Amino acid sequence: MKFESKVIVTIAPTGGVVKKSQNPHLPTQPSEIAEDVYRCYDAGASIVALHARRTDDGATCNPEIYQDINSRILTKCGIIINNSTGGGVDGDMVRSLEPGLDEVIFEERLKGLEAGADMATFDAHTVLASFAGREIVVNTSPARCDIMAKRFQKTGIKPEWECFSLSHLVQDPIRLINKGFDKPPYWVNFVLGADRGIQGGLPYTPQILDMLIGNLPKGAMFCVSGIGRAQLPATTHAVLAGGHVRVGLEDNLYLEQGILATNVRLVEKTVRIIRELGYEPATAVEARAMLGLAPRKLG
Repeated sequence: MKFESKVIVTIAPTGGVVKKSQNPHLPTQPSEIAEDVYRCYDAGASIVALHARRTDDGATCNPEIYQDINSRILTKCGIIINNSTGGGVDGDMVRSLEPGLDEVIFEERLKGLEAGADMATFDAHTVLASFAGREIVVNTSPARCDIMAKRFQKTGIKPEWECFSLSHLVQDPIRLINKGFDKPPYWVNFVLGADRGIQGGLPYTPQILDMLIGNLPKGAMFCVSGIGRAQLPATTHAVLAGGHVRVGLEDNLYLEQGILATNVRLVEKTVRIIRELGYEPATAVEARAMLGLAPRKLG
C-alpha cells in the first residue's frame, strides 16, 4: 500500500496551559474532549494529542482521567490515542522550588504512560518555560530520558519525540534510538513558534524548518506543530516538504485574526489546504499502517 499522498493530521484539543477564559471553545473535561475529538476525527484528524485536566481544569496526568477520556473516544472512533507525558504548568503537575521558580514533577509525568495509549509524547530534553511571571523547569536529564525510554518500551507505547530545537533531536532521541528504544518509522514532532515562552525554542522560518528536516535520522517521519500565528505557515510548509501536521487549541486559539477558533474548524481548514495542495488526509487506519501501530479494538 502506498501512502505518498497521505498526510496525517493530529488534533491537539486541550493542552496543559490554555484556559477557557482565553477561548470558551476549549474542551477540558472527558465528555467535552471526547465529543470534540470525534468531530475532529470526522473532519479528517487521525491522531489525537491528549492532555488531561482535573475537574477544576488544572493540569494532570492522572491515569484514571486519561483512561476515562481514552475510553470515551474509543467508543466513538478509532483515532490514534497519543497521551502527554508533559502534563502542564499547574494542577497536579508542578511544585515550587523557590519563589518564582516551579518544576514540572517527573513522577507525575510518567503517569501519562499508564492509560493504554497507542503513543505518548517524549520530551527528551530539559527546558525552562516562562508563563505569567513564573519560570517552570521541565527537567528531563539523560538519566531521566533512560528511565522514560525503558517505561515506554515496557508498556509498548510508541514515542512521539518532541523537538523545539536541533539539539532536542540530535542528542538524547538519537542516542535512545541507537540503543534500540524505538524502531522505525520514528515519529518526530517539530514544535516551532514557542521561542517566546520556551528557552531554547525556535521561531518558525522556512530555513529553520528545512534545517530540522535535514537532520532527521534515516527512517523518521516528521510532524510540525506551529504555535499561534506560526501554525498555518509551518503546517503548510510541512505538507509541501513531505511531512505531517498538528493543529488545535493547544497550540493556537485563533482561526484568523480576531476570530476565536474551534478545534473542528482548525482541522477543516487544514484538510482543505492539504487537498488544495494535492494531498489527502490519512484515515486513522492508514495512519496506523504508516506508523507501524497495531490495529485498535474499539469499544
